[in-house]
Amino acid sequence: MFLTCEGTFGIVPTTMDYNGEARPGDFHAGYQEIEGINLGYLQINGTQMFALAQVLSDLFKDIPRTTISKKMETLKIKSRRCDLKELRTLKAINSVPTRAVKCSLISKADLEALCTSCKSLGPRR
Repeated sequence: MFLTCEGTFGIVPTTMDYNGEARPGDFHAGYQEIEGINLGYLQINGTQMFALAQVLSDLFKDIPRTTISKKMETLKIKSRRCDLKELRTLKAINSVPTRAVKCSLISKADLEALCTSCKSLGPRR
C-alpha cells in the first residue's frame, strides 16, 4: 500500500538557543513515495507532514475536492496552517507553487487514513 522510499532533501538549519539546544519547531524536509507518487514532506516534531495542496493535486487528482473534504470531515482529519519558514521550504522542494501565500499540512497518519478511505472512489466522470 505505502511504499516507503524516503530520501532526505536537506536539513533545515536548526535554531539554537543560548544553551546549545535546538528550539521547538525545527524541521527538515524530504520526499516519500506514497501510492506511486513522490510527495515532499516536512518532519516537524517527529511527525511527517505533507502539503495538502500537493496531496490534492497529485495523489487525489481524479477525485473531486469536495469529496475529499467530506472524507476528511468524516474521518475527523484536521489540517494545520504552515508558517512562513515551512512554506518557503515547501516551495524550495516543489511541493507547493512558488506563488502560494499559504499552505495547509496533513500528517502522514491522517494521509494514510484518507488514502484507505478513498480507495473505493473512482475518478471523475
